Parts: sequence; structure tokens; C-alpha cells
Amino acid sequence: MPSPFARFRVLTFDVVGTLIDFETGMLEQLRASGAVPAGLSDDAILDAYRRARGAPDVRLFPDDLERVYGDLVRDLGLPDDPRRAQGFRDSAERWPAYPDSVAALKRLGRNYRLVAVTNAQRWALDHFVRTLESPFWDTISVDDSGAEKPDPQVFAFARGRISRSGFSKAETLHVAQSQYHDIGIARKLGYATCWIERRQGRPGSGGTLTAATLTVPDHHFATLAALADAVEAAGPD
Repeated sequence: MPSPFARFRVLTFDVVGTLIDFETGMLEQLRASGAVPAGLSDDAILDAYRRARGAPDVRLFPDDLERVYGDLVRDLGLPDDPRRAQGFRDSAERWPAYPDSVAALKRLGRNYRLVAVTNAQRWALDHFVRTLESPFWDTISVDDSGAEKPDPQVFAFARGRISRSGFSKAETLHVAQSQYHDIGIARKLGYATCWIERRQGRPGSGGTLTAATLTVPDHHFATLAALADAVEAAGPD
């Protein structure tokens, strides 16, 4: 039986929430800055953050985190402090990778071209790439695509870049954590999808906007390491 991964030559990746643990990074920044009132739980902060991120903003992510901090001031009673708002935005430079991200990307990179497709601006993506030890064949930021997922324009832009090197949509597997930003729209556009369910076993959707409906992906794992394991277990073509 052929490997279920044999037809793929390119893996496209969401970055924030799939490879980079933005929830931990933001929570650590807020608590280290002394902004969090006593007794306020991580889940309460992430719930408020998710609501705030869903509001429109002319600034792109993560520049819009300064506005988001202002919403957290209103909703959670955080100190109204422009320096803390700036620090919240700047914390993106230090957000950690998930524990399995670096090693799993190196393993997957032995068999596939890896492409980052993110809603983050280039300045932040450059930091994420260094944190992940530069595993990508190509990187696409919101500055490049001119849109944020789940806008189909992002996928059209990425497809154009990838197709110039002779790789087709059928040879591309989109790997992501967010049902809202990635899995639903990628499936609708005809991409094979791999859902990395980082919050598996935990209630709620944390800092990620919630999809109206759950899309069944082609592949489903709780970690990126599990995807790498599956690829290696399936063997060559």
C-alpha cells in the first residue's frame, strides 16, 4: 500500500499557534510585566484576548497587539500603560517554539519543501524563523500576501509562489492548528490538510478564534512530532 504522504512534495505551515506557542509567550509577558491582577486565570486572559483579536484593526498582526492590550485594560482591569502595550506587541520577538517544533521540522524537511504561510508581519516572522532554526524553503508573511487567513487571497498568493518551482496544489499538504484561519478554508479551496490540534484534551480554543463548524482534515495529530512519526512510519513512496 502506498504511503498516504507519498504524493506530497511541499508542506505549507501556519506558524503562530502551530509552530510558535504564542499563548505561552503572551501570558509570560503579561505576568512578567506585573500587568495581571491577582487571581486572574490564564483561560480568562486568553478568552479576552480572543475576543479582542476578533475586532477590526487597521494595523496588522502583531502590531495590533497594542490595541488588543487596550481592550484587555477595559475587559480585565490591566494597567492602562502605553509601555506595557508596546511590550505586549514586542513580546512576539521572544515567543517560544512548541517543544517539538524544531526537531519535527528538521525531520519533515528531509522529505519535503517547507513553506511558512503566516498572518504575521515580516518583522515578527523573521524572529519566528530564527527561533525555529531556519527550516523553511520559502516564507510568506501578511506583508507579502496583502491579506490575512482565512482570506483565500493568502492561499492564492502562496500557490503562485510555489507553482513557479513546478509544485502543484495536489502535491501540497497544508499543516495548521487553527480550524478558523486554516483548515476550513484550505479544505474548501481543495488542499489536503493536516490539523495539528495543539489544544487537544483542553477545553475551549484558547487564543485562537473559533470556527463556526469543525472541518474534518485529511490527517489529524495532536503534535507536529506525531506527524513526523507518521511520515517516517509510512516509509518511502
